[in-house]
Amino acid sequence: MGTSSLNNWGRAVCTNYKAPDEDPGINELRIGIGDLYRRDPWEPDVYPDYAAPIAWSDGDGLGVVKAVFGFWPKFMQPERVDDNGKKRRKLDTVNARSETVGESRLYGKAWRAGQRCLIPVRWIYEPCYETGRNVWQRIGLTDWQPYCVAGIWRRYEDEDGRSLIGMTMMTVNADGHAVMGRMHKPGDEKRSIVILRSDDWEEWLTAPNVEAARALPQLYPAEEMRAEPK
Repeated sequence: MGTSSLNNWGRAVCTNYKAPDEDPGINELRIGIGDLYRRDPWEPDVYPDYAAPIAWSDGDGLGVVKAVFGFWPKFMQPERVDDNGKKRRKLDTVNARSETVGESRLYGKAWRAGQRCLIPVRWIYEPCYETGRNVWQRIGLTDWQPYCVAGIWRRYEDEDGRSLIGMTMMTVNADGHAVMGRMHKPGDEKRSIVILRSDDWEEWLTAPNVEAARALPQLYPAEEMRAEPK
C-alpha cells in the first residue's frame, strides 16, 4: 500500500498511553481484563507496536483480546527507500481521523465492516509547548478513573501464520478545546482522541448502521478532563 493511498494518515495525536491491568474500572462492560492480564500480561506504558487490551463484539456478547497499538503495525510494513537509497520512515497508524475514516483506503474497509472496538486507557501522554519547550502532560478524566477510547481494528497473519490484531484510536478536531487545544506545537493541527461515555459503549461496538456509529465520535467536555505534567 503506497503512501499516496493513505488519505486518512496525518500527524499522530496519541502515540503513548497508560493501559489498565487487573482493575480497569470499567464495570459497565460487564467484562474484566484481569483474567487476560494474568494469562498474558502487557506493559502498562503502551507505545506503537506494543500489545494492549481492547474490548470488541464477540458473537452475541463482548470479549477482550490483546491487540497491537497500530492499525498497520510498523513491523509488518515493508521497507521502502527513496531515490537516494535511504530508508523511508514507516507510517504511524495509531490514529484514524473520524471525519474521513470511511473513505480511507487504509481504514475504510474495517470501518464499513463495523470492526469497532473500545480501548481501555488510564491516561494518554501529549506534548505541550506553552512554556516555550516541551513539557509532557498526562491527560485523563478529572478523577483519574480509567476510560474507553473509540477505536477500530483489523486482523492480520504474522510470518508464522498466527493471527494478529492491529488497532487504532479515532480522533476528532480539537480547535479551541481547553485541554486538547493546548497540546502539540503552536501551529500544529489540534486533534483529540475520542473518549466515549459508558452509555455509548454498546452502541459503538454493535450498531449495524455505520452512519449511526459515525455520529458518536465527539470532543469530550474539557471541564471533565484534566492535564498535568508527566
